[in-house]
Amino acid sequence: MNPFSSGTRLRDMIRAIRACKTAAEERAVVRKECAAIRASVSENDPDYRHRNLAKLMFIHMLGYPTHFGQMECLKLIASAGFPEKRIGYLGLMLLLDERQEVLMLVTNSLKQDLNHNNQYIVGLALCALGNICSAEMARDLAPEVERLMQFRDPNIRKKAALCSIRIIRKVPDLAENFMHPATNLLKEKHHGVLITGVQLCTEICKVSMEALEHFRKKCTEVLVKVLKDVVNSPYAPEYDIAGITDPFLHIRLLRFLRVLGHDDADSSDCMNDILAQVATKTESNKNAGNAILYECVETIMSIEDTSGLRVLAINILGRFLSNRDNNIRYVALNMLMKAITVDGQAVQRHRATILECVKDSDASIRKRALELIYVLVNESNVKPLAKELIDYLEVSDPEFKGDLTAKICSIVEKFSPEKIWYIDQMLKVLSEAGNYVKDEVWHGLIVVISNASDLHGYTVRSLYRAFQAAVEQECLVRVAVWCIGEYGEMLVNNVGMLEIEEPITVTESDAVDVIEIAIKRHTSDLTTRAMALIALLKLSCRFPSCSQRIKDIIVQCKGSLVLELQQRSIEFNSIVGKHQKISSALVERMPVLDEATYLGRRAGSMLATVSTSSGASLNLPNGVAKPPAAPLVDLLDLSSDDTPVPSSSGGDFLHDLLGVDLSVGSSQAGTTQVPKAGTDVLLDLLSIGTPSPSQSSISTPDILSSIQDNKVPANTLERLSSPSSISMQAPSPAGAAPMMDLLDSFAPSQPLPEDNGPVYPSIIAYESNTLRLTFNFSKTPGNPQTTSVQASFTNLSPNIYTDFIFQAAVPKFLQLHLDPASGNTLPASGNGSITQNLRVTNSQHGKKPIVMRMRIAYKMNNKDALEEGQINNFPRDL
Repeated sequence: MNPFSSGTRLRDMIRAIRACKTAAEERAVVRKECAAIRASVSENDPDYRHRNLAKLMFIHMLGYPTHFGQMECLKLIASAGFPEKRIGYLGLMLLLDERQEVLMLVTNSLKQDLNHNNQYIVGLALCALGNICSAEMARDLAPEVERLMQFRDPNIRKKAALCSIRIIRKVPDLAENFMHPATNLLKEKHHGVLITGVQLCTEICKVSMEALEHFRKKCTEVLVKVLKDVVNSPYAPEYDIAGITDPFLHIRLLRFLRVLGHDDADSSDCMNDILAQVATKTESNKNAGNAILYECVETIMSIEDTSGLRVLAINILGRFLSNRDNNIRYVALNMLMKAITVDGQAVQRHRATILECVKDSDASIRKRALELIYVLVNESNVKPLAKELIDYLEVSDPEFKGDLTAKICSIVEKFSPEKIWYIDQMLKVLSEAGNYVKDEVWHGLIVVISNASDLHGYTVRSLYRAFQAAVEQECLVRVAVWCIGEYGEMLVNNVGMLEIEEPITVTESDAVDVIEIAIKRHTSDLTTRAMALIALLKLSCRFPSCSQRIKDIIVQCKGSLVLELQQRSIEFNSIVGKHQKISSALVERMPVLDEATYLGRRAGSMLATVSTSSGASLNLPNGVAKPPAAPLVDLLDLSSDDTPVPSSSGGDFLHDLLGVDLSVGSSQAGTTQVPKAGTDVLLDLLSIGTPSPSQSSISTPDILSSIQDNKVPANTLERLSSPSSISMQAPSPAGAAPMMDLLDSFAPSQPLPEDNGPVYPSIIAYESNTLRLTFNFSKTPGNPQTTSVQASFTNLSPNIYTDFIFQAAVPKFLQLHLDPASGNTLPASGNGSITQNLRVTNSQHGKKPIVMRMRIAYKMNNKDALEEGQINNFPRDL
């Protein structure tokens, strides 16, 4: 016989497939077998139909297409014999799903088999219906399934109940039809029927409030009695698992009671006693018992119960935390996280056990326990908990230190009772895990130190000691360098000694050693070295005896490959060597930094990327309203949140901390800066008058180019050292004339013609059969990176679009700002349009073109519609 004829047995085909050594051989065997099955199907051979379908099911499980055998399932289901029907229904459940149209052809056969006098055939039909039932089939066959719930055989009743669950999920409107038959199933003695009846009632309650009220009134006491019988029942071998009678029924009953008792005091009172009995009598040394206890705890937490029962439940979770099974400890931590909102005091009693879980070897348990500890911390327990966490930080795994450090810093910042304690704890964290601390943490520490004037000496001495022990921690080095630069004389002279301090002897040379180490460490990054250079500049005036050494250290950076360090080194060397007159003013101590402003900046940085308009004030979470920045402040970039500033640290607030003090000679500094386009800051600065529109339109590049063309001296330090040099400069023609006339109090010269920038053609960014999107472009003079786009949407269909929403996304090198649209209703047939303004900033202008992904959502005849596309046809020079 041909080994691949339709008469081949299933086991022979499986043996042939398993003998294949390569995937190609397997595909060849399957291909030959499928060809033989197709030939048999075309011949309509009834003798081997069941064998062919069995082979097809195996081939389907291997992942090969078997759609050509679907009709064979229907033919076998229509057969009279049980073996053929069994293979047919099995193939139906495996080869088809509810989305197949051919499934509609089997509805009549199912209906006949549900009414068959052979209970085994009825069981086959119920199994198939419960697995692949669609909404249409559910409506057609629901009466037969409802009738079978009163069938004489318990197995049929059980299968009918399970099939009813599928029907209710597909068609929730039919739930009320099954309400009374499901109630009768709760009185069953057969555990299989009872557990399916409880599950069916639970599903009905989820979709029908009327049924929920019905079960609360009629079934709560019945369920309590059933659960009590199960808990107190003697040993039954057929239901026993690890010494517990039918834990599956236990769990189903507890879940149903949870649904009934939620937000209902009467039902909750009825089940309090039995829940306490389950919680106290169930053994916890077996996994089945732990499962029941967990469901019991979850039920207690969900119903309207007494505080005593909740304490009992939380104590059970506390016992779970001492279990050796990681899964049990994890679910206990999850449940305690929910329980803390219900009874936080009871959870606090298990704080020590939870803290031990933070030190667990399992990463998921550590992380979950840390989240729970974070929620448990308050003003009364912050000190012991922070101490325990910081002690564990020393021995924790490197991959866990990042999360642990972030939580500790957040706890200390949020609940610190006093500033000295806050500083001490943060220094411990920086000493142990300074390389894992985020920038905003040490920025915030510097702000707190700046405000604690009575602790400046204590802090700089503590940082000096910490630096000696943990020089490899980058963030600690940065804070130490900043503090020594600001308060170095306090370190040397032991100013502000506290009683708790031990005396320390530090010379001026020792303080400079710290800065030199920070600069010369091969692991120090750009931010640390830049901060160290500023600290050296400040110490050059405060430690005159070390002035030459400091100058030598600064000079060493003149050959740095990093432009930032090279530039700072040259400028600072010029200040130390040639400009002694202004150096003392430049290196004065930083003014006290406003904590409210800093917290506002941190809160603002966490907001969504959609930017606000530049003129509106920013409402911060702590209630501090930040007004629009003054022009001079914008000019000096001391308060700009919206414009990213090139910085070695990545944070604009750090520029305030590290920048030169401009409070002494602000007017001189202001005259050496170039104002932004559209704002003549010198007018406000010198209080002469209001500029005319033509003057205010002169862009920054125009002014700069005029100065460069006429060779105006641009040495900033020279002009700072000679305040009168501004008025002594030679008059410059053309573009620089208005500025020079202002400085000399003369009338402005003729205004320059306004430059509106280049003109770009409009493009059709997107067009379909129903919608057209057009883009119009414009640019602000002097700002080539930013493009203003006006998007215009036109409806090409005869239907009105409502709830119109336009969304866009761009790559990381682009920044996108969307203004609100002019409306959300788009008239039909092009009889109107919606406009929306966009602003795109290209940080790679001239290198990368603008690209955009867009999505348009709207409703047409109350039906949701969505259109998506990519826009690549932007003009090249945008």
